[in-house]
Amino acid sequence: MSTVTVQDFAKELGRPVDELLSQFKEAGVAVTKADASVTAEDKVALLSYLQQKTRSTSGAEPRRITLKRRETTELKLGGSRGAPAKTVSIEVRKKRTYVKREEPEAQDPEALREAEEAAARAEAERELAARAAAEAEARRHQEEAERKLKEEEAERQRTEAEAAAKHAEQEHTRLLQEDPLYRAKWEAEQARVRASENVRRAAEAARTMAAAPTPPPGVAPGAAPAAAKRAGGRDRGAAKGRSELHLAEGKSGRRERKTKKPSGRVRVENVHVFEKPVAPIVREVEVPEAITVGELANRMAVKATELIKVMMRNGVMATINQTLDQDTAALMVEELGHKARMVKASDAEDKLEQAVSGEQADVETEPRPPVVTIMGHVDHGKTSLLDYIRKTKVAAGEAGGITQHIGAYHVETDKGIVTFLDTPGHAAFTRMRARGAQITDIVVLVVAADDGVMPQTREAIQHAKAAGAPIVVAITKVDKPEADIDRVKTELTKEEIVPEDWGGDIQVVGVSAFSGEGVDALLDAILVQAEILELKAPIEALARGNILESSIEKGRGPVATVLVRAGTLKQGDVVLSGPHFGRVRAMFDEAGKPVKQAGPSIPVQILGLSGAPDAGDDVVVVADERSARELAQLREQKLREQKLAQSQALRMDQVFAKMGEGEVKQLNLMIKADVQGSAEAIADALRKIPSEEVKVNVLSSGIGGISESDVDLALASKATIIGFSVRADAGARKRIQDTGVDVRYYSIIYDILDDVRDAVAGLLGTETREQIVGIAQVRDVFRSSKLGAIAGCLVIEGSVQKSLPIRVLRNQTVIYEGVLESLRRFKDDVAKVEAGTECGIGVKDYNDVKVGDQIECFQRVEVRRTVSAAA
Repeated sequence: MSTVTVQDFAKELGRPVDELLSQFKEAGVAVTKADASVTAEDKVALLSYLQQKTRSTSGAEPRRITLKRRETTELKLGGSRGAPAKTVSIEVRKKRTYVKREEPEAQDPEALREAEEAAARAEAERELAARAAAEAEARRHQEEAERKLKEEEAERQRTEAEAAAKHAEQEHTRLLQEDPLYRAKWEAEQARVRASENVRRAAEAARTMAAAPTPPPGVAPGAAPAAAKRAGGRDRGAAKGRSELHLAEGKSGRRERKTKKPSGRVRVENVHVFEKPVAPIVREVEVPEAITVGELANRMAVKATELIKVMMRNGVMATINQTLDQDTAALMVEELGHKARMVKASDAEDKLEQAVSGEQADVETEPRPPVVTIMGHVDHGKTSLLDYIRKTKVAAGEAGGITQHIGAYHVETDKGIVTFLDTPGHAAFTRMRARGAQITDIVVLVVAADDGVMPQTREAIQHAKAAGAPIVVAITKVDKPEADIDRVKTELTKEEIVPEDWGGDIQVVGVSAFSGEGVDALLDAILVQAEILELKAPIEALARGNILESSIEKGRGPVATVLVRAGTLKQGDVVLSGPHFGRVRAMFDEAGKPVKQAGPSIPVQILGLSGAPDAGDDVVVVADERSARELAQLREQKLREQKLAQSQALRMDQVFAKMGEGEVKQLNLMIKADVQGSAEAIADALRKIPSEEVKVNVLSSGIGGISESDVDLALASKATIIGFSVRADAGARKRIQDTGVDVRYYSIIYDILDDVRDAVAGLLGTETREQIVGIAQVRDVFRSSKLGAIAGCLVIEGSVQKSLPIRVLRNQTVIYEGVLESLRRFKDDVAKVEAGTECGIGVKDYNDVKVGDQIECFQRVEVRRTVSAAA
C-alpha cells in the first residue's frame, strides 16, 4: 500500500499544511512535520476524529467522504524507419470514497482493517487498469504514426514513378523529334506490332469460320440461321393465334437493338499462341566498306550464330568481332535472302558536310588582310625580323634560339593589317613549312646575306611553288660586314627566283632586324602584292579556317590555334575539326587577351573542343550540333579503322622481315610534346634515321604531360619516353621511380636526334677490323735444325712485331695464315723490327717459304659502328 506525505495529503484535500498537522495531533496521530509519511491507519483515525467532531458540532451525520488524487507520468516511444522518438504523457486519476457505517460503534477493528485492505486492492486494480489504458493509447498513437509514415512513403514512391514516367515520355517525344534513327526504329516497332495484331486477328477469324456449321445445299452461307430464326418466329406466332405478318425483303419484324456504349474497359483474350509469318521479311541492308560480323547480323535482324553458320557453309571462317570486306558482306546478305545496298564511308560524310557547311555562294564578300608566311633556313633571322615588326622579343624566348613552333600574329601597321605566320627552319619541321605554305597568301622568303641559299631555303621555295603562293624575298643581315647581296641574288637566280632589278618578277628587299633598315620597304612590297591578289572573303557567314597548332594545357584542356579564312568566328559557336567538335567557350588573341569574335585572316586560340585536333585540319562552324556530333563520330571511327589496319599490316611486315632476315634489333620510343606540330616533326625525323640492323619504332606520339598510363605503356613495350618541352606529373614521377622506365627530357630537337643516333649506334655494337701493321719481303731462305725454314726478310712497309699474327702471300694470294714463331735480328731475338731493316722470321708449323714471298703482319681492332648524321 502506498504512503504519502502530510504535504501531499494536504494538497489533495485542499487544506493548509499547518491546519492538517493540528488535526492529526488532535486525532492522536504522532505526525509533527510536513514531510512525515501518513499511513492508511492514520487517515482512518483522522477520519474518525473529524466525523465525531462534525457530528458533535453540527449534529448532522455525513453519509460519505470522497478523496481524489491525480498523477501524471511520461512514456517515451521509439520511432520506426528513422522517425524521431515521441513522448506520450499519461495521467492517472485516483478517487477514494469513505462511506459512513450504519453502526460504527458495533464494528470490529479487524473487520474495519479488512475493508480498508479490500478498498486498497480495488484502488491498485484501478491504477493497473488506468496504466494499461494509457499504454494502449500510446500504442495506438505509435501505430497511427507508422501508418502515416507508410502512406507518406507510398505517396513519395507514386510521385517518383509518375515523374519517371513523365520524364520517359518527354525523352521519348524528344528523341522522336530529334533523332531520326530512334524515330525510324520506333516506327518499325509499331509497324511490327500492328502487323502481328493483324495476323492474329486473321488467324482468329479463320478459326471461327472453320468452327461454324456448314449450311444446307442451295442455301447461301449465313442464310440458314436467319431462315431458322424466321421459321421459329412464325411457329411461335401461330401457336399464339397471331396471323402471319408479311414484311418487305431485308426487313425484320423486330426493332434493332441499340448498341451498347463502350464502357472503357479493354477486353483481353487469354490466348497464348505464336503465329508464324505468312511470308519471309526481306530487308534492304546497307553494307559499308568494312563491317563486323555482329553488326551485319544486327542489321539483318538475325542471330550472329546463324550468320556464322552461313559463312562457314560458304567457306568463310570468321568470329563475331571480325571485320568483313564489302564484297563478302554483300554475298552473305544475299545468301540470307536480303537485298544488299553498297555504301561508301564518304557518302554519309559528304552528306553531313553538305548539311554542315551550307550554301555560302550568295554571301557578299569584302576585302580581307593578307596572310603572310615567313620561311627560310634555320638561323637566318626570320623570327628576329618578325620581332622588329611586332616590337617584341619572341626570339629570346625560344629554346636554343631557334623556332620550334609555328606562330601566328596579326600586326596593325600604318598601311593596314597583316597576319604573319612564323615557321621553323630546321629540317625536321618540313611538314610545318608545307602547312604554312598551303594556307598562306604570300610567302616571304628569308635569306641571310652572309650565308646565302641553304637546303631549307630551297625546300621553302619548293613548298611555295607547290602551293602557288607568290614570293617576296627578304635578304636579312645586310648590316653585317660580310654581307654579299649580289651573291645571294645569283644563288636565287639558280633556283629560278629572279629579282625585279635583274629582269624578273620577284620583289627582293634588303632588311636588317637589328637596325630596322628596309622593314618599311618590305611591308610596302607585301601590301602591293596583296592588292594584286585582290583578297576577299565573306564576313557575315559561318566561319571556316585551319588549325595552325594544338595542345592540351592543364586547367584549360584542349587549346587550338585557328586561322579564320572566311566568315566570323564568335564565342559560343559550335565548331568541328577532324574527329573533334565542341562549343567555343573562350577565345584569345596572340597576346593572350580574351576576344569575343574574330574575322577573316585573324588567328585566335579557342577552348572547348573535345580533343586536340591535328595541325592542318579544317575548322568549320556548324549550325546543327547534332550533325556535328554525328560527323565527328564517323570520322573518329574511320580513323580508328585506318590505325588498326596500319598496325596489323605493320605487324605482318615485321613477322615476314624476321622470317627472312632473322631477328632485327629495335629501339622503341614514345614521344610526348607540348604541341601537335612538334610531336609530328620529331616522329618523322626519328623514323628517318638510317640503319639496316636497328629499327627505330615510334610507338606513339602525343601532346601534354607524361602521365602514369604512358609510363605503364612504356614499361610493357620496353620503350624510352621522350618528353619535348613537357614533364611528368606527380603520379608518373613516382611510377618512374618504382619501375625504372627511361625518360628523357629535351627542349631542342637537335639533342633528341643526336641522342637517338648514339643509342642506335650502341645497339649496332662493334665490328672487328683488320689493320695491316707491316710487310716484309723474303730475300733468302735458311734451314735450321731446331726451327725449320727461316726466312731472311727485309721490312719494306710498317713494322713487324712478334706478338701479332701473320699471313704468307705468294703472287698477292694468301697461302698460309699463322703465328710468327721467332723474330731475330742477326743472332738476337727482338720484339719489333721497323721498315728498312733486315731480319729473320720463323713461321710456326710452316716450312714452304720461298724467295719472293711476302709476310704480312696484321692486328685485329674492334671499331664501334655508327650511323649517318643525315636524317
